[in-house]
Amino acid sequence: MEKRVIVFLVLSLGIIFGYEYLIKELGLLPEPTISEEAEPSISDTSSPSSIGPESPTPGAPATTTIAPQKPSAGEVRPQDPRRESSAPEFIVVETDLYRATFTTRGAALTSWELKRYRSSSDGKSLVQLVRQRGKFAEPLTVTVDDTSHSKELSEGIYRVEKDFTTLDQGHPTGHITFSYSNPATGVRLEKQLTFHTESYVVDIALKSSGLAEAVKLGLGTNFGVVDWGEGFIGSVGAASLIDDKIEHDMPEAETEHKGPVKWVALQDKYFISALIPKTSASAWPKKQGDKLVSTAVRLPVDSSGAPLELQLFAGPKEFDTLQSLQIRLEDTIDFGWFLFGSWDTVRAVAKPIFSVLRYINDYTHNYGLTIILLTIIIKVLFVPLQYKSYTSMKKMQGIQPKVAAVQEKFKDDRERLNKELIKLYRDHKVNPVGGCLPMVLQMPVFVSLFNILYMTIDLRQAPLGLWINDLSVQDPYYILPIVMGISMMVMQKIQPTTMDPTQAKMMLMLPVAMTFLFVNFPAGLVLYWLTNNVLTIVQQFVTDHFFFRTPATAPTTDEQGGKK
Repeated sequence: MEKRVIVFLVLSLGIIFGYEYLIKELGLLPEPTISEEAEPSISDTSSPSSIGPESPTPGAPATTTIAPQKPSAGEVRPQDPRRESSAPEFIVVETDLYRATFTTRGAALTSWELKRYRSSSDGKSLVQLVRQRGKFAEPLTVTVDDTSHSKELSEGIYRVEKDFTTLDQGHPTGHITFSYSNPATGVRLEKQLTFHTESYVVDIALKSSGLAEAVKLGLGTNFGVVDWGEGFIGSVGAASLIDDKIEHDMPEAETEHKGPVKWVALQDKYFISALIPKTSASAWPKKQGDKLVSTAVRLPVDSSGAPLELQLFAGPKEFDTLQSLQIRLEDTIDFGWFLFGSWDTVRAVAKPIFSVLRYINDYTHNYGLTIILLTIIIKVLFVPLQYKSYTSMKKMQGIQPKVAAVQEKFKDDRERLNKELIKLYRDHKVNPVGGCLPMVLQMPVFVSLFNILYMTIDLRQAPLGLWINDLSVQDPYYILPIVMGISMMVMQKIQPTTMDPTQAKMMLMLPVAMTFLFVNFPAGLVLYWLTNNVLTIVQQFVTDHFFFRTPATAPTTDEQGGKK
């Protein structure tokens, strides 16, 4: 019975994680759309270094500068700031956490680099949250229902005022105000951004006049989606918290989602951008193409002229950072995923395990060693269950000849066979499912650990040592998966079994299948599985030699008679 459970789990994992890899290898994936092919890599994205002043050296105070684009020879800068031909200026805001660049054309965000995280492609360039796409709106662009007004608000040149030059401990907060006005249409818009030196949160206040009843502030296209990924774990794309429920709907056409909106966001596995309205608002998510998505909030204009207040969060999915906002943004880290769904039981187990993982790492400062220690702790906690499972397997192995005899005797009478087997198990006090029940009870822990090691940004680019520089990606030399497969073969050899020799030979394929399956898994997860296998082998050795020692065989009657 326990072997059937193992086979079921392996086949399930193989289908879940091997399907995408298989069709990719066979060349059956659809060709990327034009929009996807046109997407530049992170290294191609415009950075402040190319549009603004030279970045300060490490350790220098964070500064904010305005870098105007100089007109070419013979060019005269137009005086009217609303004319499309006016050259935009770029404003760079730099803190210890990020480097952001804004343009005066539309008062939009053009770059947001995270200074504490490096690109997974080269390990050197900073993670860029803004994806440059010419035909899509940039982040923080304001639009309205009136198409003509939307165009002038998103393409007009804004005036800029700032009240700081440096953000540091002595000056932790600074403001930048973008202002636009058009006397011909009567449209006025003021967008004030408040920055905090030790926070990924930016406070936004909007004041407008001459506009319709509501304005939209958008996150642009894929702002916060660094890597869409091909896996089945977690939700990538748009998300929103409406009426205390997280929605992941991405309609083909822009659709209004009404209700108490706490936030709207664009996210991938490790990073997220979110707009957090402080007044009543509605969400406007939209799927713009293959792996292209946008979202926005629509804010009713206050007739009294009071500013519309909201916040922008753009940064990593650090659990403590998101939880400190107290708006359930940390729930975008899905600890409850299992088999294409999210389960409260798994989530309830995963969160305390995650807390223990980080607590141990505070002392080890190495997540590889932390995973090993955590695996040992969990293994020790499950010793009673595993001992009970092993005892049941040994009893089943002991009565296997009698089971085979009953099956042969009543093979043509299914009803009688079941009755005789139940009687046999009862007489020998054996539970046929006792070997797999403890395994079932351990499944939430295994799935929780899987989610923690696969989903949390804590393991991103965290080294183990030697050849493992990043526990969140696969072993580059496949050493851990191969050693893990060998450990599974050793486990099969020493564990008690009730299978016949033919079945036992077939089960030898299990370690091979698991090795190929784990080749594409993150090194941290393979390390956990390998450590668990080694501990199981040690536990098996101790149990066989100290708890289930085979007694010495008593002399037979003939031998006793011969001694006389």
